[in-house]
Amino acid sequence: MELSQGTKKLLEQYQLWYQELQPKEAEAVLSVDEVAASVASFYEKIRGVVDWREEHLLRKTAIERIFKRRVLFAGDQKDFAEAFLQELIRGGHLPNKRVPVSMVETVQVIVNKYVFLHDHVESKDQKDIKDWILTIGACKIEEIFSNPRRERALIECMSQDMATRVFLRKKDEAELSDEDRKLHIEIAVQRALFKLDEATISLHLLEKFYPQWHEQPIEARKRIEKLLHDAVGERFYQVIERLDTPYLLLGDLMTLNPNDFSRLALVSAEFEETLKKAYYARLKKLEGRMGRAAFFSTVSVFLSKVLIALSLEVPFDKYVVHEFNLKATALSIAIPPLFLLFLVLTVTSSSEENLQKVLLEIMKITYETERKDRHEVAFPKRKKKGLVSFIVKTVYLATFFVSFGAVAWGLIKLQFTLPSILIFLFFFSLVAFAGTKIRQRSRELMILEQKEGFLSGLFDFFTLPIVQTGKWFSGKLARYNVLVVMLNVLIEAPFQVFVEFIEQLRNFWKEKKEEIH
Repeated sequence: MELSQGTKKLLEQYQLWYQELQPKEAEAVLSVDEVAASVASFYEKIRGVVDWREEHLLRKTAIERIFKRRVLFAGDQKDFAEAFLQELIRGGHLPNKRVPVSMVETVQVIVNKYVFLHDHVESKDQKDIKDWILTIGACKIEEIFSNPRRERALIECMSQDMATRVFLRKKDEAELSDEDRKLHIEIAVQRALFKLDEATISLHLLEKFYPQWHEQPIEARKRIEKLLHDAVGERFYQVIERLDTPYLLLGDLMTLNPNDFSRLALVSAEFEETLKKAYYARLKKLEGRMGRAAFFSTVSVFLSKVLIALSLEVPFDKYVVHEFNLKATALSIAIPPLFLLFLVLTVTSSSEENLQKVLLEIMKITYETERKDRHEVAFPKRKKKGLVSFIVKTVYLATFFVSFGAVAWGLIKLQFTLPSILIFLFFFSLVAFAGTKIRQRSRELMILEQKEGFLSGLFDFFTLPIVQTGKWFSGKLARYNVLVVMLNVLIEAPFQVFVEFIEQLRNFWKEKKEEIH
């Protein structure tokens, strides 16, 4: 069977990516002192527990944080890039003695561009737009070190395919232009395939559809923000997220050896066996990633709960109400992380039926076959006012009070004080939201529709208000995380000065040792 045009085009890009990976002529590289790097790397690991992020966002988050701090505190930007890259290397975000010195100039050009935009933009929301510009700049810098050719190619391949398969319902077609439909599909594909955050997706959209955005950054941002937060985008994502597994596995096979893919695809038995191996390899990685996510989330929640218990709950119980209950305190610390573990460990990541469905879909994508499967998206209904709407909202509100009321009643029976109950409910909602997100991620290989039984449906019905509350709290914490702000301003800046001092001191010592003959 002949390869489809989409597969051929994708394969060409993977072959180019593979060529770019081949060793080049030896050139000078950046290096940092190993002792200073060990100190800085230890700090980054500690910070990773306090300000935990998903693995695929770790380096991008570090680049953004360090970039913004250095722009804030640095005076002259001329030698910005070299010190910036050295800090990333010391923190373990880039490999030591592997980053070419030529990268300094490349990064400096990007820094100059975005710092200039940052310094000269004028807007009513001055602080907000300036922060956004630096965030986009950080994404651009991160992209230099990830060689995005294959990711961009896979996004393009799936987006073009989905544009011929995912549509609004006939009665809703007038609600959205075909251009915006394709834009929403591309955004959904980026979220589904690589779990890209809003900033990275914004950069991709700006470069592809608004190449002159730097001339009118405020207007470009408004357009992008409108697309990213449009309710219909979530509807497209729900459909596309379930269809991305075949593309991921196709990309995995091409990554292994793009020059051998054409031959492999023509030998059906070998091709299918290799696909199965790729599927189980990705499943193993997924389970490992979810395990680490569960561990770090649990540790983060546990440490935060212990800190609050020792600083607020215990002193209040002992010195205000004079009713300290060790059992209640122990339960308030133990239950949230245990509940999180329960949510994470009780999810199914794969099945034999799912594997067979994935293999079938890969065959459809790889070869020139007529695919007639069409997926329809319902346009979000406008909020209606009336008796039915009032009843639905009333039922949801009642569920909210029942869910939180039942938990609070149980805590009262366990002799929790009022402050302890409020703090527990706060943490419990955060944990419910975090656990739900991890459960969703753990199903990323599933393309079969999830079947819900009566008990799981009932559980979701009563936990939804708690999860929604946790989502709201999570958004506020991400914006006003006092501990992270303290780390950035009071600890990180002077700490990095100390690390740089260690490196300079050791370099001085080495020079003096070399002078001894």
